[in-house]
Amino acid sequence: MIKKRDIHESHVLFELMVHPDVFPFVRQKAQSADELFFLTKQIIEAEERGELISRTILDEWGSPIGTINLFDVKDGAGFLGTWLGKPYHGKGYNQPAKEAFFQELFYELGIETIYMRIRKANFRSQNAALKLPYVVLANETKKHIYDQLNATEDLYNLFEVSKDLYTLHIMRQHDSVQEEEALEA
Repeated sequence: MIKKRDIHESHVLFELMVHPDVFPFVRQKAQSADELFFLTKQIIEAEERGELISRTILDEWGSPIGTINLFDVKDGAGFLGTWLGKPYHGKGYNQPAKEAFFQELFYELGIETIYMRIRKANFRSQNAALKLPYVVLANETKKHIYDQLNATEDLYNLFEVSKDLYTLHIMRQHDSVQEEEALEA
């Protein structure tokens, strides 16, 4: 479902990125496939320095369909950035990609908090975030971060995923599966 970024997937990802329903919401934009190739190389190098974490989202056949990233990694926290190519919107790829990424971030890479900065005008992403039971609106609880994001203009809502809340969600899912199995036995 996700894998480490690879410069050789740049041309495929570029074609998906430039769709007008996708491009405005991509943080690291490229104007050409060659530019995305070099940007991907820089992303891989930045990950090696611990500045970000970037993965490619794959479909069931292993083809690249988008990216999921943790930007501005500092003190066990960072900002999530995800985009999927337009043909893959609404097909059920977003949530499993986030789940796989969160598992890696929290349990393998030592991240404690994931923030999501979502444009107030991006209703699709806000609704997707709020569907996740471990996501909380953090405009008030992390007001200092919210104020930094909106220092020049009131553009973003701030959402937060803590390792503790995510772990509680995973434990509840596990308990629910065990209860169902016990009832069936």
